[in-house]
Amino acid sequence: MAVLRYGVIGLGVMGRNHARVIREIEGAELVGVVDPFAAEGETLDVPVHAELDALLESGVDAAVVAVPTTMHEEVALRLAEAGVHALVEKPIAADVAGARRMADAFRSRSLVGAVGHIERFNPALQSLRHRLEEGELGAVYQIATRRQGPFPVRIADVGVIKDLATHDIDLTSWLAQSPYRAVSANTSRRSGRPHEDMVAFNGRLGDGIITNHLVNWLSPMKERVTVVTGEFGAFVADTLSGDLTFYENGTDATEWDAVSAFRGVAEGSVIRYALKKREPLRIEHEAFHDAIVDGRPGIVTMDEGLATLAVAEAVVQSAADEREIMIEPVAGEAQGAR
Repeated sequence: MAVLRYGVIGLGVMGRNHARVIREIEGAELVGVVDPFAAEGETLDVPVHAELDALLESGVDAAVVAVPTTMHEEVALRLAEAGVHALVEKPIAADVAGARRMADAFRSRSLVGAVGHIERFNPALQSLRHRLEEGELGAVYQIATRRQGPFPVRIADVGVIKDLATHDIDLTSWLAQSPYRAVSANTSRRSGRPHEDMVAFNGRLGDGIITNHLVNWLSPMKERVTVVTGEFGAFVADTLSGDLTFYENGTDATEWDAVSAFRGVAEGSVIRYALKKREPLRIEHEAFHDAIVDGRPGIVTMDEGLATLAVAEAVVQSAADEREIMIEPVAGEAQGAR
């Protein structure tokens, strides 16, 4: 297996996790990190550079961009210019224009550009995607997500829509293999920050599936749940625990008159699947490595990250304008084929 030389730019929580996983996977060598505020007293056993130029001069094949969102474009474009493959944390950029410049830069140089929408690599959602493709749910009617938890003090440059809801936008289109075509949103600002900290929005996908998403930084409990309802029942994926449960539509007729008068579906069997639970970040890095070495599919591409960000911006606009926003396909949109 080819051994790639990696660097990590940004040593926040995610940057440190990336550094750890890079050291654990086969075919990867962490050779340096960049963080101007961590150069003193760092104990990663690799050079800690204050500037990106120093890392590039040391020679790297690939890098992880884990700096604040507003810096993604600047750092990624410098990596592209240097011929370095990149895995950029989500969201891909601060705005769609920047995301498009990034995607174009990596494409024009035949470099692998990936975006860290890590939920796709969660074992519960990967199993769910496979089961949907196999037709186990029949026609899909609705996808609903709940992503709630306390405020993360490390996030200061974007609101909850671009930071958290982009997970739900990406995973929903990926599960359904269909892009968003309309959104309608409401937001609030309760923590005194300039950006929204709570959003509730509905969506409609290109194939007619309707969606509902509740995302906030204001809940004392942490929740990461995806519910897919369809012809034969409903799947519930908990990405905190990596669990997937199927609630089957019942087929047995009831003899209880008060219940039989109800014309909807009835409860059937409940199945909780036994899944092999590998760390999603490790799976993501393996996919990134294989895309560089062998050109294998499996990463979240920058074009896909661009399409997701375009939906997030439509959600922001919808809340501001207090109306439904129609979403036009963006250049390079690949959500429908993911």
